[in-house]
Amino acid sequence: MTRHQPEPEPQRQPEPDTGRDPAAPAGRAAPAPDPHPAELAGGAAVEAEGIGLKGPRGWVFREVTVEAAPGSVVALTGASGTGRTCLLLALTGRMKLTEGEARIGGLRLRKQAAAIRRTAALAHVPGVDDLEPSLTVGEHLRERVLLQRRYGTAPLAALKAALRSPRQRRADARRVHDEALAAAGLDLATLPKAPRTAVRDLERLERLRLCVALALIGRPRLIAVDDVDLKLSAPLREEAWALLASVAASGVTVLAVCGEAPAGLPGDVPLVVVVTDRATGARTAEDAPAEPAPKADDTDETEKETADALAETGRA
Repeated sequence: MTRHQPEPEPQRQPEPDTGRDPAAPAGRAAPAPDPHPAELAGGAAVEAEGIGLKGPRGWVFREVTVEAAPGSVVALTGASGTGRTCLLLALTGRMKLTEGEARIGGLRLRKQAAAIRRTAALAHVPGVDDLEPSLTVGEHLRERVLLQRRYGTAPLAALKAALRSPRQRRADARRVHDEALAAAGLDLATLPKAPRTAVRDLERLERLRLCVALALIGRPRLIAVDDVDLKLSAPLREEAWALLASVAASGVTVLAVCGEAPAGLPGDVPLVVVVTDRATGARTAEDAPAEPAPKADDTDETEKETADALAETGRA
């Protein structure tokens, strides 16, 4: 008696890769994942057209247009209370725009704010990323290296780092923060207690250098610095701008809030000046006409708007 042999099932041909999510509805492609900072290289170009931010008390800034090439220094200057810090935070993806569109390093600010936050670091923004006065310089550096290893590294690189020996990981950490310190021009040997110096004992320019070094540990494409020239003498202001120019010369784009923009930067580093004011939000330095000083009531009202926005960012 012969047994009936079942017919073999036809082999299924693999479907061509169309870049769609199988769970996504037909006819709609899955959105591309946001790139990781390790997958991007070079500085970030800043392109903004007519952007504005409205707070609970009205417009913080409006009609802002910025165009800067990678490796430039963008100086956001204007009177206190004209939305300079909020504009800085908005361009780094920390505040949501009300109107207009901007691209940071080719990423759309409205659609890819999370990816922009991973490529743009805050170097010194009081009220948002303050240093801990009781911690030492060395403790801040070690903490930032550990946070970067845990949260700011691409998955494959993080896996490779986890497979290294503790001795190799310590050597990698020292190399990373040594490179950042050299780029920021901060020599630990010149501090009163070297790496054991508390932040409260640092001079203002030394604190600025430390903040820049901490930001550069993550190898960002853009860094943001607030109040660059606040309470600095003329020679120290020149040193501060020379520091930011050296960072930009290495390829990192710099956004800097200042009371008065410099006439130029060392090494012919590109400088873009954006002047903020109460009436029109922001404009380029060439287009800004001379205007009378704002009234005290207007300045107080704008400072309240900025304070509300900063408080909201700090809670986030």
